[in-house]
Amino acid sequence: MTNTKIKIKNLYKIFGSNPKNAMEYVRNGLSKQDLLEKHSHVLGLRDINIDISEKCISVIMGLSGSGKSTLIRHINRLIEPTEGEVVIDGDDVLAMSAEELRDFRRNKASMVFQKFALFPHRSVIQNAAYGLTIQKIPEKEAEERSQHWIDRVGLSGFENHYPAQLSGGMQQRVGLARALTTDAEILLMDEAFSALDPLIRTDMQEILLDLQSELNKTIVFITHDLDEALRIGDDITILRDGEIIQQGSPQDIVMRPSNDYIADFIKDVNRSRVLLVRSIMVPADSENGPKIGMNIPLEEALSQLSSKQAMEGSVVDSEGKVVGKLDLSTAIEAIRRPERSSNDLQYR
Repeated sequence: MTNTKIKIKNLYKIFGSNPKNAMEYVRNGLSKQDLLEKHSHVLGLRDINIDISEKCISVIMGLSGSGKSTLIRHINRLIEPTEGEVVIDGDDVLAMSAEELRDFRRNKASMVFQKFALFPHRSVIQNAAYGLTIQKIPEKEAEERSQHWIDRVGLSGFENHYPAQLSGGMQQRVGLARALTTDAEILLMDEAFSALDPLIRTDMQEILLDLQSELNKTIVFITHDLDEALRIGDDITILRDGEIIQQGSPQDIVMRPSNDYIADFIKDVNRSRVLLVRSIMVPADSENGPKIGMNIPLEEALSQLSSKQAMEGSVVDSEGKVVGKLDLSTAIEAIRRPERSSNDLQYR
């Protein structure tokens, strides 16, 4: 079990000239479309409740207009809510004074943006050190700390280059180094890899996962890409039209979609790479067949069964104790692509 780091409670956001008045219509169930057409207000978020665990990567995803970027900007109060609470370590972010909020942004929550947001007139190391500079950290210490993270994200030798001299992937590495340099507990990443080419994007995901295995930050990651969400997320919240439609682990999302919309969303996922053995194993305490780790993907487990020409294997925990069994037919059925729903074309 992990502790809750960020608690978002009953959060609403309405954009328009009189959002407080529009709240009455929203509470009475008026849809996002009707609110816009009848009252010229835009529903950004409706009654969002999320507990974000510490030291985990929590992914918030959805298509364009779902409210995901609006939501993440409430965490560091770049956007003020119409109603609701954002509580971090027991402190209400929405009740912070201007000075407290400034300190919170400088020291506790760093942000990585989709469009990099680098200073074009500053070098790589100056960009990475920016957060320390505004904290008034001595120049030598700021440079040393920045250099450490520049090296960690694979930009050694580029310290004195300027953003215009770097590729998109390299610029985003600078953005990540800048966020890590302040040693903030919370990392907010708003579509941080969305502007990158697929191969570079995969590299950045790998860098993030490697760093997270060591640093154990609380990361809130926004994306519209389901494959990305399933690859990096410890838990996933899916939004649609400003509302939560499903929350759960990648295993939950893939195996138990809450409605046709989610079912269509996941229909093309490579389930063998997402589903872990523990999700479909049958409890057992006796050994039968080759040993298979409970936390490996089914793709790897099938390869192990195939190499041993076995129809089933014993599932073991991290200490090698048998906790279940996995048979070939169950594994194949689990990764079978689900039937297309009748609403397949509705969400394209």
